[in-house]
Amino acid sequence: MSLPDGFLDELRTRLSIAQVVGRKVIWDPRKSNQGKGDMWAPCPFHQEKSASFHVDDQKGYYYCFGCHAKGDAISFVRETENVGFMEAVQILAGEAGMPMPQRDPEAQKKADRRTQLADVMEQAVQFFRLSLKTGPASEARDYLVGRGFNDTSLERWEIGFAPDGWQNLWDHLTAKGVSPDMMMDCGLAKPSSKGGKPYDTFRNRIMFPIRDGLGRAIAFGGRAMDPNDNAKYLNSPETVLFDKGRNLYNQKPAREAAGKGGDLIVAEGYMDVIALSEAGFGATVAPLGTAITEDQLRLMWRIAREPIIALDGDTAGMRAAMRVIDTALPMLEAGQSVRFALMPEGMDPDDLVKGQGPGAMQALLDQAIPMVQLLWRRETEGKVFDSPERKAALDKALRAKIQEIKDPSIRSHYGEEIKSLRWELFRQNRGGTAKSTYQPRGKWQPQGVPMASTKASVLGAGAAAEDHLRESVILATLISNPAILGQFESALERMICASSEHEAIRHALLRHVGDQPEVLRGNLVGELGPDTLEKLMSQSHVAITPAVRRAGDTEIAAACVAEELDKLGAKRGHAREIADAVEDLSGIADEGVTWRLSQAANAINGTGRGAQEDKTEFETGENGAKMKKDERSKFDALLDQIGFGKGDA
Repeated sequence: MSLPDGFLDELRTRLSIAQVVGRKVIWDPRKSNQGKGDMWAPCPFHQEKSASFHVDDQKGYYYCFGCHAKGDAISFVRETENVGFMEAVQILAGEAGMPMPQRDPEAQKKADRRTQLADVMEQAVQFFRLSLKTGPASEARDYLVGRGFNDTSLERWEIGFAPDGWQNLWDHLTAKGVSPDMMMDCGLAKPSSKGGKPYDTFRNRIMFPIRDGLGRAIAFGGRAMDPNDNAKYLNSPETVLFDKGRNLYNQKPAREAAGKGGDLIVAEGYMDVIALSEAGFGATVAPLGTAITEDQLRLMWRIAREPIIALDGDTAGMRAAMRVIDTALPMLEAGQSVRFALMPEGMDPDDLVKGQGPGAMQALLDQAIPMVQLLWRRETEGKVFDSPERKAALDKALRAKIQEIKDPSIRSHYGEEIKSLRWELFRQNRGGTAKSTYQPRGKWQPQGVPMASTKASVLGAGAAAEDHLRESVILATLISNPAILGQFESALERMICASSEHEAIRHALLRHVGDQPEVLRGNLVGELGPDTLEKLMSQSHVAITPAVRRAGDTEIAAACVAEELDKLGAKRGHAREIADAVEDLSGIADEGVTWRLSQAANAINGTGRGAQEDKTEFETGENGAKMKKDERSKFDALLDQIGFGKGDA
């Protein structure tokens, strides 16, 4: 079976080879750089312990420095699944959501025709370039010089000119033997509605060739010289060669520049791309007259894992940014997102670079804001939240957007970030009207970390000590029972640690999720040093914890970690509620404050149960885990030691 020309290119564009390979290997977190698509793992084709198998997600290939296996996503599936070429293509096409083409005996003829159409497009590129040097193009040349072009940049970008007239290109290509239907299929000519000869699509316009990822000319963009023209910019119609929603202007050069370490910048138009590239930002692309599509986002992520959307500083630019958010949210993955660099009001990237220089543009790129902050800005900027109903409406709108995120880990992190932003907004406006005055945030105070005044109190010190004990048990249990580490990965990511030592251990555990039990502790010692782990494991309340003493019993370990995480999270949540209510007491005391304090107290009483109730639950456990009587007596002693006597909160 022959595949249509372009089918395999489209398949490779839609797929991430790192995702395809990632199902068969465990990435080495020390060597891999997910943000750049530079991934390393032990080779799946031969037995080894070191990570010599390299995947370049941006270029779409793999190579093993040990056994020298190499190829792309298709060859990887062929080798690992032991299937033929067409079967591998079919497997990957199913993952990419692409229907397999039907058997087509004319496929070769179609492929030949695409090649012929591309040849016609190259002839058109040359015609337009030559036309720019003629007398009728003098006004166009003056315009280009005024925009900063010189002979070198005109050649580099292959800028041309479509003369004013109905059949200039038509007559030129006809004289070279190009058939009328080929010109029509290329989108270079249109049929006459009056029954006359077809006429040129582009007339009296500066011409920008549009090339695909392989460098083939597939379309044109034309800038009108007549100020009264209805369309200032005009793109080729969609053809066999050109699908405007699946291509990007300057795609191939931008991919090469991004591969050398440049940030991928997404601008709005041709002139922005050219201005930025000439100023040193070579990894710049633009959509082709449409809002950014899902396919274009996939293309961007193949080039760079976190492209920066640089939009004009006007209302239209902001609307375009908001459309990007709606398109991108369901597609987010770990290490794969977008950031936004918003231009000063009334300026585009071309204006900024030429008016203030490349340094001003670089400063905006360095301050590019994450998508979650722009989402918050859209839902809050200029709005007043002076009633419970308006606050509830905000919560509902944000929840609906966050639910669109398919990746549960990213969805959780978005939720936490939105909580922080919401907390800050309403905390700053206590006693008055909550009106959003959005500004990009710096480093936020982590949730659950007590204020300085609270830390200084006896209550704060006791709370911190209790938190430290619970964190120690959680971390030690996970180290002793690495088989359950993946089960609690998301919860561990969200856990705020009370000390820098615990924070370091938490980060190290997250980096080694998936390690074999026999190598986990060695990796942790290598990163943290032997003293850190010895200090953690030698604490008396850790040493007598059943889940640590009986390492390998995953039932007890899972029950212990779940219990401690639940209590830790609930306690910190109640502490925030009380802090809120206490702060409100500085204003006018009313029934609302009293009710909030009572609710917080009831919740604490419900969570901080007596020692006997705690013992009974831990003995049976919600998941059926059991604890022996002699172990339970030692656990009772632990409860007494940390102050959880009967009736204590």
